[in-house]
Amino acid sequence: MRRVTLFVNGTSKNGKVVAVYGTLADLLSVASNKLGIKACNLYNGKGGLIDDIALIRDDDVLYVSEGDPFVDPQNDIRTTDGLPRAHTDWLTLNIGGRLFTTTRSTLVSKEPESMLAHMFREKDVWGNKQDERGAYLIDRSPEYFEPILNYLRHGQLIINEGINLLGVLEEARFFGIEQLADQLEVAIKNNQPPEDHSPISRKEFVRFLLATPTKSELRCQGLNFSGADLSRLDLRYINFKMANLSRCNLTHANLCCSNLERADLSGANLDGANLQGVKMLCSNAEGASLKGCNFEDPSGLKANLEGANLKGVDMEGSQMTGINLRVATLKNAKLKNCNLRGATLAGTDLENCDLSGCDLQEANLRGSNVKGAIFEEMLTALHMSQSVR
Repeated sequence: MRRVTLFVNGTSKNGKVVAVYGTLADLLSVASNKLGIKACNLYNGKGGLIDDIALIRDDDVLYVSEGDPFVDPQNDIRTTDGLPRAHTDWLTLNIGGRLFTTTRSTLVSKEPESMLAHMFREKDVWGNKQDERGAYLIDRSPEYFEPILNYLRHGQLIINEGINLLGVLEEARFFGIEQLADQLEVAIKNNQPPEDHSPISRKEFVRFLLATPTKSELRCQGLNFSGADLSRLDLRYINFKMANLSRCNLTHANLCCSNLERADLSGANLDGANLQGVKMLCSNAEGASLKGCNFEDPSGLKANLEGANLKGVDMEGSQMTGINLRVATLKNAKLKNCNLRGATLAGTDLENCDLSGCDLQEANLRGSNVKGAIFEEMLTALHMSQSVR
């Protein structure tokens, strides 16, 4: 009968002497019972793996492992009190080619329901693959894994500069570390720049105007000027397409040849503004005040308000020779004493519109809706040929 001395891999203490009989599997079963581990491999003193019981000689010293590579007992690490430290609690992880060394308790204790905890709570339950050095292989990003491991060590979320929080969040979700994922979502939200929808003030806009060369086009598409005081400013040729100019004070402003297409001018005050050659196609100026405005350009450039919403506007006394108001809506608008010579009003909704004292000579009202419109004190006669409704 042969007998051997068994030690846990990497140690030379607390060995057990056992008899060798039967097969290699029988010896591993005995080793499991004697050493209190799940014996998987046997090594001789030089680290050679024993795969046949016939290779075992009487009085051999063997080292039993749970599947991890051979560890020389001469390198046994001791604690400050001189007692051997358990090697089996230290793990090396190969994360995307980068090695991380930590303890099993670090991976298990902080987040007991995480994937890492389930992977390493019980040895070899998941059948984790190892590289030639015995490090557990995990195909994830090492850059994003490092903050997660540090969180499991001390419970604090610390992200080095240059690390993308979204990447760390995806790793936290992958490993099922829910508390960390919640913290990262809050951190990402706090790092996002606030959505600033506050209106641009007069002071800010004047600064933009002064910094822009006179020959350069200033583009203000979609900007928010709601309620701003832009009165008496030189705003010629500026592109205000789809800008929010609601309730703006634009009195006596120079908007010559500016582009206000689809802009929101509802409730704005444009009294006395210069609107020569302005483009206001499909703009919304409902309830706006345009008293005494000048749309008439001596060079012949005509203002274009085609399709504009001008419900309830007050345009009394405005100069609008040749203006294009085709298919615009002027329901309940006040156009008293306006100069509309040669204006295009074809298809325009003029229902309940006050046109008292207007000059409509050569104006085109074909197809317009003049139901309830007031034509008192007209400067020139309105011929039936000019309107068919």
